[in-house]
Formats: sequence, C-alpha cells, structure tokens
Amino acid sequence: MKKSNKSEVGKAIDRVEGHLKVMGKATYASEFNVPNKVYGQAINSTIAKGEIISIDVSEAEKQKGVLKIITYKNAEKLKTLEGGLPELSTDSIAPVLQSNKVNYYGEYVGFVVAETFEQAQHAARLVKFKFKEDKNAIINFEKSKSQAFLPNEESDYERGSVEKGLLQADKIVEQTYVTPIEHHHPMELHATIASWDNGGVLVYASQQIVDDAAISISATFQIPKKNVRVISSFVGGGFGSKLNLERHVILAVMASKMIGKPVQATVTRTQMFTNTGMRQKNEQTMKVGAKKDGTLTALYHDTLSHTSATQTYQEQCGLVTKMLYNTPNNKVLHRLISMNLQTPFSMRAPGEATGSFALESAMDEMAWQLKMDPIEFRIKNDTQKDLLEDRPFSSRLLTECLRIGADKFGWKNRKEQPRTNQNGNWLIGYGVSAASRNAPYQKTFAKVILDLKEDTVKATIQMDATDIGTGSYTIIAQTAAEYLDIPVEYVIVELGDSDFPVTPGSGGSWGAASYCNGVRAACESAITNLKNNRNINQDEEISVADLLRRNQITTFEAEGMAEPSAEFEKYSIYSFGANFTEVWVDKDTGMYKIKRMVNVASAGKILNPKTAYGQIIGGLTMGAGMVIAEKTEVEPNFGNFITRSFADYHVPVNLDMANTDVIFLPEEDEIANKMGIKGVGELGITSVAASITNALFNATGKRMRELPVTPNKLMMAKVEAGI
Repeated sequence: MKKSNKSEVGKAIDRVEGHLKVMGKATYASEFNVPNKVYGQAINSTIAKGEIISIDVSEAEKQKGVLKIITYKNAEKLKTLEGGLPELSTDSIAPVLQSNKVNYYGEYVGFVVAETFEQAQHAARLVKFKFKEDKNAIINFEKSKSQAFLPNEESDYERGSVEKGLLQADKIVEQTYVTPIEHHHPMELHATIASWDNGGVLVYASQQIVDDAAISISATFQIPKKNVRVISSFVGGGFGSKLNLERHVILAVMASKMIGKPVQATVTRTQMFTNTGMRQKNEQTMKVGAKKDGTLTALYHDTLSHTSATQTYQEQCGLVTKMLYNTPNNKVLHRLISMNLQTPFSMRAPGEATGSFALESAMDEMAWQLKMDPIEFRIKNDTQKDLLEDRPFSSRLLTECLRIGADKFGWKNRKEQPRTNQNGNWLIGYGVSAASRNAPYQKTFAKVILDLKEDTVKATIQMDATDIGTGSYTIIAQTAAEYLDIPVEYVIVELGDSDFPVTPGSGGSWGAASYCNGVRAACESAITNLKNNRNINQDEEISVADLLRRNQITTFEAEGMAEPSAEFEKYSIYSFGANFTEVWVDKDTGMYKIKRMVNVASAGKILNPKTAYGQIIGGLTMGAGMVIAEKTEVEPNFGNFITRSFADYHVPVNLDMANTDVIFLPEEDEIANKMGIKGVGELGITSVAASITNALFNATGKRMRELPVTPNKLMMAKVEAGI
C-alpha cells in the first residue's frame, strides 16, 4: 500500500497512555476493582536450609477477619520440580508449600488470607514456625568455589587455540573482575489479584509475558491453559524480575480456590529481595593477548556464578566476548555453584551488562599496556563477520559509533597519561567502552478492528503484548497509524490480555521489533482482504474509509502474523553502541562525580525518539548504579540479605547522574525485519560500568575491578605500576 507523506513512525510524540498515568487512571495489577476480594500475606522462612518441624496457627486463627492459613500441611497439591536442577525459564512451573523442606532464607512457608490487608499482615506475624536448621547450608560464595559445576555442554565455547594465541602475543593482560548480586527493584511491587471459579482462573498480575504466565499457572495446577486468563494492562517496571511467574501468584490462585473468593497478594519491598529474583554475583577472569600493533591474538573469559539449590540459571557473561571483536582464538567458560539462596534470573541485559564490564575493562587495560588510544584499539579489531555464528552481521556500525561519539564528547581533549588532568583538587578522567546487544525478533500475532463512522476510521489494535514503561502503547499506535494512513489519535491500543493474539511479551529487547511488525502485518492483512473482496488492485491508492464503503461495511476485523524471514537466519542481528564518560575525583577523599556521558546507538529504525531516549537514559542510570552503589550483601552466618530496603540498598538518584547526550545513528536494517527495527532497552546499560571505571583509571591511575566502586575502595586502591 502506498502511504501518504505524513509518517507517524519516527515522530517524537508524547506517550498515548501518558494522560492515564498522570491522572491515576492507568490500572496496575493491584488496582483492579474486583468484588468481594480478600487479601493474602506470605510468610517467609528464617533459616537458609532445613525443615519445618512444627507450626502453631492458634493465635493467628483467633484474629478478626482471618479466613485461612495455608501451609504445606493443607496446601493444594501442585506439580513439583523434577529431580536435579531443572533450568528456570519464563514459563517454568512455580510450586510452593509442597513440603516441609526449606532451601533458602526467605522462602515462602505460609500464606495468611484475611478480609483486609492489615489483618492479613498482622496475623502473618503471629504464625509460629519451628525449624530444624541444617548447618551445612551453602551461603558463602568464596568458601564454595570448589563445588562449582558445568551447567550444560553449551556453557563452554572455544574456537582456535587460546593457548597458541597467548604465545603469539607481545602483551598479555590477565585480570579478574567481580560484579555483585543486584536486585531489580521496579517502582511497582509485584502484585496479583487471582480468582478461581469452577476450574477457570482469572489473574490480574504484574507480568512481562502474559502467555508464559498462563502456561506456568496451567502447568503448576495441571489444568488446561484455555481455562487460564492473565491480564497485565500496565506494568510499573520489571527489568526482568517479572519475566517469569513468581510464587505469590500461585499462592493467590491456590487461596482463591480454597476459600472461593478473589485473593489479592502484594509482595513487600523486603520480599522483593528474597522472592522475586536477582542478578547473580559473577567472578570473571579475563586473559587478553595482543600484538604490538594492537592486533588481538586471544580472548579468554571464565565466569563463576551461583544458582539455587532447586533450579539452574546462568547469566551468559561470555556472550559479548564471543562475537564483539575479531580474534581467531577465543575461549569462554561458565561454572555455577549451587547455594542456599533464591534462584537468580534475568536482570536488564543479562550477561551483557556484567560480561561487558569485564571485557571492556580488559580491553582498556590492554590499550594502556600497548600505549594505544583505546578507541583506535577497538576499531583496529572491528569485524563485519560474527565469528561465533560464522556469518555476517546484517549491519554493524560500531566504528561509526566510536568515531561520532568521540567527536561529540571531545575525546581529543583527553590526556593519555593518568592523573595529569586536574582542576584544583579534582582529578579529571575520560573513559570509553563499546557495546553490543542481540536484537531478537520473534513470531507475533496481532488483531486490528476497523470502525467507520461518517468519514472517520478508528482502529483498535489487540495483542497480549505488555508495556513495562517502555512505551509499547505509543509505538504500536504509531505503527498502526502509519500502515493504515490515519491519525495516531484515531488508534486505540489494547494490551496485556492473554485472550488477545499471542506475542513474545516484553523482555530481551525483542518487544518493539516483534510488536510493531505484528501490527504492520495485521494492518496490511486488513487492507489486502478489503481490496480482494472488491477485486481492487493491490497497488491502487485508496483510503481505509473508502475501502470500507466499497465493501458496504462499517466494521472489519483482520489478524496478522509476523516472523523472521529465511534471510534473517543467514545473518547475525545486533544493535551496537559506544559509551563515553567524564568523571571528576576528589584526590583527598575519593569522592567522585559523573560529570558527562555521551551514548551513541546504532539500533535500527527509531520508532519514537522520545521513548527511545528514555530507554537509553534508564539504561545509563542502571549502568551507573552498578558502579556507584548497587550491591546486595548476604549475611554470612544465616543467609539472609543484609541489604533489604532502599535505606541500605542504594540506587542512583538525580544528583548522581550527569549531563547526558544520546545520539541515534540513522540505520534501517531490513534484514532484521521489514520495518528495520532493533532493540534499544538493554543496549543502553551494556558496558556503561566499564566506561565509568575506565574514566576513573584515566583520572586516578587506579584500576577498579570490583563493583561497586565506593570512595573508600578508590582511596585504598594502589596506583597501577608504571604511572
């Protein structure tokens, strides 16, 4: 279809759902008006490993409004995890209260249902558990390294010979980099309202992937998926913590079945530490070999992480190392320790955010050893072929990102020798890092409903996609307006209902490309069908209103499906970027400020520069948080988290952040998909931490290889040899 010159895609329009949010009319999971609902409060274990030997509910049951106290003794029987350590995925079952065993501190051991939220919380505190504690709980990462295991055969990768590559090198950098446990902490707490009615389940939940949530509920309760409906109209942030179904949802569904009323369960902020996932601690050993001219001869990346005692999850820290640079000799290893902590899971750019810190720090260290500009070192080892997949990139503008970013940032003013750029008591440093993120595109279905009233056509788009604050409603509306050639204000977008056409949900930077191509396909299908019905040539330019009139109808529905092409499978599809940071460090106190940041992204067609800019800013902020403060501390004797509120787990605030420029390079990669879209949400956090620590080195001459970097750590660190 030939479209008018007025294009909706690419405009920096305001969010179409923005007015609902600022007026408090956007309905989140715990805000639905469900008649006769009651409230549930989960109870957490207070040991890291062992078993429950007695439960006293007598005092709690006497409390006003208490309807039910559920423990392993009276819980519904659910499908349980098989033996060994099954892998945690977005549609895994989530059994809870199925035995008296305790596997980690904070594991749910009970659930109190009462008429009000306050009654449930009060009664939950009165339920008395006695535990038999197993003193062999594994809660110390350092003391458990000897128990590390290979998760699966795909965990390790090798091409060429790293040993030979290191022998060929003139310079070798070998260092270990450590990133701690982190927690997601979206603004909206995890919450649900669940109703069980004659074998049918209706769940309002804060989930990133509603179809997988429905699969998880149906599999856990062993009921047909068609009997499960999940609604997630608005999600107040997720960052990966809401990809899979957590056990508070199962508790609410179970309780609703047992008492015959809808049950609302809201996870407390403290329980967000113990019960809704986390990023693993990663200890990464890097070996980099290079010739005097900067040619890489070897890259070695060995990651040690941890998983839980019941399920397996590993963060693929070595992924970026496998494909970003042109090195013939590459070896990537991953090992896990099974610990008595909750199962970790994906957190924004899982693997890339943490793995790129190690890789891009090591690349900076090698550039320093070679006395080579770190930008030129990276460009020297650029490649247009993905050596991991042995196929070309569909597009790769990494060199352009580095060159344009350097110009915008003023890299020419950087002093190569650390500790030489001063302003009074401040030491000033510049840092750079390269970034890459896989740009997935997955099969997606969408429905469009066209309504003609007088001369105006309005379109309703339905799909089970979710908006986790990224702007899905807006870019979907823009896409429909573009392909139907109607104003964007005439598009209504309905999302987050598992009864709608299936999408891959939000996560992994696949949302924008998948959703919008699904909408494109539905709109094109509607126009094609309307033309075919009246034998109209497909090339004839005709408005949707005229098409409906010629078909003598005022309403028409069509569905469409988009999926990767055969050509897609022949290429590696990635977004690329570059980060630049300027820091100022007080040489007497170690206090430092991030003064400026420049981010350049090559991420395909930008559907809405305003929402895309917000995504990059959010990523940069989380990347800065990795360096400035974010760290979850495990209490070494009992396995609880010492940091369990925002009073002691610190996230960046406005004063921590810098003046930031974001540059999107013009790029439309039609191999990636017909609309040329790639993801930006996770590209923004990738390698940001390295950009900051590389700047700290340039300012102080001190290499900071363990995050976060506190002023005390910076003061205690030694200046590197040769400075």
